[in-house]
This record gives sequence, C-alpha cells and structure tokens, in this order.
Amino acid sequence: MSALLPYSEDIKKARLNTQSLGFPSQTLSVTPRRFPAKPLGIKGRLTTALTVGIATVLAFTSQAAIALQVQVTPESPQLGDTLSVMIDTETTTQPPSVSIGQKIYPAFPVTANRYRALLPTTPLDKSGRLEFQVIGDGEVRNLAVFLKNRSFPTQRIRLSGSANRSATELELNRVAEFKTLVTPQKFWNGPLVKPNAGRVSTVFGVRRYYNGVFAEDYYHRGVDYAAGTGSPVLAPAAGRVALVGRESQGFNVHGNTVGIDHGQGVLSIMLHLNQIDVQEGDFVQAGQRIGTVGSTGASTGPHLHWGLYVHGIAVDPVPWRFDGIE
Repeated sequence: MSALLPYSEDIKKARLNTQSLGFPSQTLSVTPRRFPAKPLGIKGRLTTALTVGIATVLAFTSQAAIALQVQVTPESPQLGDTLSVMIDTETTTQPPSVSIGQKIYPAFPVTANRYRALLPTTPLDKSGRLEFQVIGDGEVRNLAVFLKNRSFPTQRIRLSGSANRSATELELNRVAEFKTLVTPQKFWNGPLVKPNAGRVSTVFGVRRYYNGVFAEDYYHRGVDYAAGTGSPVLAPAAGRVALVGRESQGFNVHGNTVGIDHGQGVLSIMLHLNQIDVQEGDFVQAGQRIGTVGSTGASTGPHLHWGLYVHGIAVDPVPWRFDGIE
C-alpha cells in the first residue's frame, strides 16, 4: 500500500467531470442504440450526434483520469529519507516532472512509459504533510505524503589549531559546483557498498555545538567511520570521479576529497582522506579503492566522512546501503 494521499480537490474534479453530464461518478458506460431503418430527420440526426459526442467525452474523461499513475516509496518516510516517486504515463514525448514549491525535480526513464524522480528530505525539514505536484500527460496531480518526525542526537565539538580554519573560496566553489551535477545516466545498481570497514563513529543528522555555539542550520551531512590512517576507502557505487581536492590546494575544511557522480543527481563525497588513488574523469566500480583514511582538513582524528547527496541535498545514506533505491 502506497503512502500516497490524493488531494480531495482531485477527487472532487473527477466527480464533477461525470456528474455535470448527468451520469453517476462511480461508473461510466455507454449502451449501444438500435436505430430505425428509415432515414432520420434533422432532430433524429442531432440526437444521435449528441449521444455519440457524450460517449466520446466520457471515454476521454475516463482515460485521462487514469493516464498518470504515481507511487511513492518508502511507504512511511521519515526526515532524511530519499523519496522515490515512480510515475507511469501514456506518452513518451516528454518526461514527467515533480515539484515541491518552486523546486522542480527531473524524472528519468526506468522502462517504457515509466519514470522515476528522487526527492531528498533533511533533518531541517518540517515533519507532517509534504505536498508535491506531478506533471505529465497534460495533467497536474496534487499529491502528498506524511513525513514522520525523527530524533537526532546532539554533539559538542571543540575545534582548535588547523582543525579550526575557515573554508577557502576555492573549496566552497568546487564543492558547490560538484553538488549541482545531474547526469542523465544511472551508474549505481542495488544497495550501496560500505565505504570503509571501521565502526560508525557519527551517524547522519547529528546536530552540533561548535566551541560552545549551536550551529542553527547545520546537521551532520553524512556518516563517519572511525578507522586507522591508511585503511582503504572504497567507492560506494559505480560512477565517475568528478571532484578531487587536496588540502595543499586550499581544501582547509574538507581536507583531501574525492567526489563521485553516480548519475541522475546522486553523488558521494569522501572527506579527510590521507591518500587519493584516483583522478578526475576516472570511472570507478562499486567497491573499488579510491584512497585511504586520514585526518586532513577540519578533523579531530583519523576517520572517513561519507556524504550522500541527492540533487544537492545531503540525505541519510543508510537506506541506500541496506535497502537500495533502484
């Protein structure tokens, strides 16, 4: 059962389409008429034409009402989840799209007449009713899901010395540019790979105080794995290396960094590396070594930070690892 909740306006419009013609909204049927053998007069011809016209309108209305089919998973989403919106259409002339407010998310083909859009959510979003629109087949469907609340832990971090440096304009611009990538191809396949064998030291979504000051718009945008310097870092999924940044080049906060484009707006970014084993433009496979764990940038000790982004928004990687999103 889907978590999809159609607006009452959609149901009301569907009923008006049929009731305004004098037919019940639940069932649409046309009974064939037996016409007399003798030629019809003008009145008879008008009656016949009107009957056929009504039948055509009813058939069109009935087909249009079911042309755009939408299913959303997971069924009970919570803050930080990625929503997968599967859309079945009748035409392939133009892909459908999904919008939340002014933000439009593209839908990519899965099979013939089937498309999928990915919608990111974050710990900073409001729980409750999440409204969105699906546009396709000449229709606009107003839909909603219920986004469950979720409790995120709070940490107090004290940074000093080189770990307390400000980000440079270079690294901010390079990372921001990386997060805008939306490659049409899909490179990932199935659940994502754990990028390091170490234990999870910081989960996704943690809120923080830095040097005693609460970071209002901050949440931990990934998962940290505590591991020794030099332990392997693996690509979570196939993709193209689209970002390589080094502390020596001005990546003061991110440290030695590798960003992988998994396609269709899905990106991985690996931070604080010691060694980088890939170059920009390389295509890597899931589980391939891309570098080693380090403590470069704003880091208090050796660990890997893995951030997973969907359309530029950091989402919880855990559902992608254990359930996968196809």
